Amino acid sequence: MKNHTNVIIIGAGAAGLMCAALAAAGGCSVRVLDHANKAGKKILMSGGGRCNFTNYDIQPERYLGHNPHFCKSALSRYTQWDFIALVDKHGVAWHEKKDGQLFCDNKSSDILNLLLSECDQAGVDIQLDTSIQAVAAEPAGGYRLQTSSQQYHCDALVIATGGPSIPTLGASGFGYQVARQFGLAVYEPVAALVPFTLTSQLKQLSSELSGNACRVDVSCHGKHFLEDMLFTHRGLSGPAMLQISSYWQPGDSLTINLLPEADAAVELRSAQHTTPKQLVKTWLGQRLTQKIAECWLAAVGFAADQPLSALNGAQMDDLAQRIHHWQVKPAGTEGYRTAEVALGGVDTDELSSKTLESKNHQGLYFIGEVVDVTGHLGGFNFQWAWSSAAAAAEHLVKVRS
Repeated sequence: MKNHTNVIIIGAGAAGLMCAALAAAGGCSVRVLDHANKAGKKILMSGGGRCNFTNYDIQPERYLGHNPHFCKSALSRYTQWDFIALVDKHGVAWHEKKDGQLFCDNKSSDILNLLLSECDQAGVDIQLDTSIQAVAAEPAGGYRLQTSSQQYHCDALVIATGGPSIPTLGASGFGYQVARQFGLAVYEPVAALVPFTLTSQLKQLSSELSGNACRVDVSCHGKHFLEDMLFTHRGLSGPAMLQISSYWQPGDSLTINLLPEADAAVELRSAQHTTPKQLVKTWLGQRLTQKIAECWLAAVGFAADQPLSALNGAQMDDLAQRIHHWQVKPAGTEGYRTAEVALGGVDTDELSSKTLESKNHQGLYFIGEVVDVTGHLGGFNFQWAWSSAAAAAEHLVKVRS
């Protein structure tokens, strides 16, 4: 049949390129189609341009989804160590930044070039600037795709289109459309790993402090993260806020501990004894920054210019309570415009956890972010891309042989 390959993969991102390389290396003829003019755009902008490609501590508990067990099979069969070995094979220099997060020493393009090199060596046909206009199952098996240029046929179809986060890079909900077309359930996506927006007095505070950061412990719904928080013109960002955003629901408040590694009540009493003339804003400024201390004290209505000697026990306890349990109710998030990923996606009950193939449609696979598996910040979503891609590729090779 004209324009026929064993496998067509829609999406030339992390999961799609990984699956293509592995399936082709195993003997499958593979074609990758993508509407973008360049492969791996999200890879290139990830990790501040250095790509946080995996984490030393990949655990299923670091992933969210309606079935928390679904990710276990793929993650256990293609691990972070497997991808690190691939990175080393290509001579890509990397380092651990913190908390097991692994980054390229140079540029994110090192990871993209690695994937493209693997695809090239295995004979993968990558076609960009190609929009998919229609997808249909063939009566005798396999799939037919009508694109902006021509029609293609394949035995197996892999959807690796990612989610709707960062639409300026070409992200869309196309993968969800395909899933629904074939009757698969989809959990409505929600922006995740995303900064919060604030209103009124809190927005004024964040705007005044834009660019300032401090280490906090933020909690919501029993989850907490000890990371840096960044004030922005619109609200709150930084790793702490991005992490907790995956657990936050509209209307929820966040509890922010501004001095997570101290006991403010004890330290206030000690400072009152040793430096009674010290101002409240000076004491707090030594533990945060002077600007954060002054602006925050003003925002919560605590007199910043009084000496510690003027505080009684109840006032010190009140200040300590506010410091350790600052309640912030976000107005919302910045949405898909700046979200790193999306929660939700193709219902994992519709897929085999071992192969990522649809249980009801032979030869139809969903991998990467399009699936209802979302990792924490720190390389976890890239590892899900590698692992889910490997699981699908392994089965594609097995079916062909």
